[in-house]
Amino acid sequence: MRLIKLTAISAAVLASTAALAAEPVIVVDGNDAVVYEAEPVAVAYEAEPVAYAYNADAGIVRNTTGAVVGGTKTFFQTAINPASVSAEVGTLGYGANIGWSLNEKTELQAGWAGGDVADLFGGDFDANDVNYDVDADFSNPYLGVQLRPTGNWFTMGAGIIVPDNDIDVRANAEGPNFRIDNVDYNAKETGTLSGTMKHRNKLAPYGTIGFRPNITNNFGLFGEIGAAYMGTTDATVVSSNSGKQVTATTVNGVTKVDADDVAKAAERELEDKDWLEWMPIVKLGATYRF
Repeated sequence: MRLIKLTAISAAVLASTAALAAEPVIVVDGNDAVVYEAEPVAVAYEAEPVAYAYNADAGIVRNTTGAVVGGTKTFFQTAINPASVSAEVGTLGYGANIGWSLNEKTELQAGWAGGDVADLFGGDFDANDVNYDVDADFSNPYLGVQLRPTGNWFTMGAGIIVPDNDIDVRANAEGPNFRIDNVDYNAKETGTLSGTMKHRNKLAPYGTIGFRPNITNNFGLFGEIGAAYMGTTDATVVSSNSGKQVTATTVNGVTKVDADDVAKAAERELEDKDWLEWMPIVKLGATYRF
């Protein structure tokens, strides 16, 4: 009977002291004392999974650090799920861009604009006293950031363009002469003066301001103005009458020069002009947001 009673008391005490897993438990019954060593109780903890969910509506990864460190799946989803696509036309050409939202006010953009945009400038320009017709083949890939500093339609942009713009020029005579650096060269003897121009900068920083109002939940329009620093230009001009003599009239009288010297004079004047050293950026476009 004593054994049964002792066993029941011991079980009750052990159950009530499970939290003291490593402490010995002493049970006293009458003059007898029995020491029981309690076994530690194992407590299981289940870690909550960390979710780095891609927000498909906004094109945003809410926890960017966790997304990159936590695994490649979320990062890959971000790359292939842009926030927007846009079509544009402007002084850089005709093109499109893709945008990835970092948050509600910041968007990364990657795009391209190019083509023959000479008609956007009127198809010609003046370098001092010589008028030139222009044909252009532009290629302007770019990478930038678009900000909404006030959280509304007003935007500010900045980034880098990688310009590869070919500009072909052809000089137009004024009357019977080409007037270059205050010297009149006989146009018929000179022949056709034609050449190319290319900006020296391989990377061109740019900045813009603009507006991006939303028309519907998905569609919007945008306009931007700004400039890109393309750097000075390298020009190459040749004469179709290379090697022939040309009559040159100056304030000091009439002399003869080589047609190639006339081409070199035109070349220097084009480079001194620094045509489009600061390339104006004016663009309009439409955006579709996912």
